[in-house]
Amino acid sequence: MIVMGRGSYGYGAGRNGMTPPGIPAAMVAMPRNMSDHRAGGKGMKADGISDEPVMERVLIIDDHPLVRDGLRSVIAVTFDGCDIFEAAGLDEALATLADQSNFDLILLDLNIPDVKRLDGLKLLRERYPILPVVMVSGAFDRTVVREALAAGAAGFIPKSMKRSAIVDALHRVVSGEIYMPDAIGETDPESEENESIRARIDSLTPQQRIVLTHLVHGRLNKQIAHDLSVSMTTVKAHVSAILLKLNVFSRTQAVILANRVQFDGED
Repeated sequence: MIVMGRGSYGYGAGRNGMTPPGIPAAMVAMPRNMSDHRAGGKGMKADGISDEPVMERVLIIDDHPLVRDGLRSVIAVTFDGCDIFEAAGLDEALATLADQSNFDLILLDLNIPDVKRLDGLKLLRERYPILPVVMVSGAFDRTVVREALAAGAAGFIPKSMKRSAIVDALHRVVSGEIYMPDAIGETDPESEENESIRARIDSLTPQQRIVLTHLVHGRLNKQIAHDLSVSMTTVKAHVSAILLKLNVFSRTQAVILANRVQFDGED
């Protein structure tokens, strides 16, 4: 786990006056070493302030209703009284954020229809820089995890994680930590191969990337030549160079590799 020091445990105060306007409750923090269990009940400090991580308002962004229902269930059980908002896409989420305020956390699916890879995360971090955004994904790709954390994500939660592990991850994020799955440090041959594919694609010239994009979209050489206003000879030369750099023997293999790393020509 990576502790970034954004804060520890939040005050028990809610949106009714104790939390400064525009500041998520999780960002108003008390140092952990001030915890005192001699007074009050379990999870209470001597002055009556809760020792538990506080999350009062969360936004779930995912285009799959069943996934939203699952996350809603986990949050409802873990954080008593938490207001849970949902959005099926980024535009809907931005409208919700514009209409509501004082969110403590956003759970953002990596693959939603109106967002390309990490663009949604980057936009949210730009517009709401102090609002923690945790990426949620059905696929666990170490490269994507690292890129998400580098882009400012407060954590990365694979949907395949057990419920208890998701609960632990949410507690850590709300407590001010950056959550990273333990498995990120393990060697993954598939992830390493994907990194190799991306490196090979990155070695393509701009013109070759354009031609590869057309190949991914199923265009024939003749159609590509017409679309780009170039000769068939030029297209064939680009295709040959692409196959050589990607270390494959056919257009089909090149398309398979490109799709494997979700290449769409705009990386």
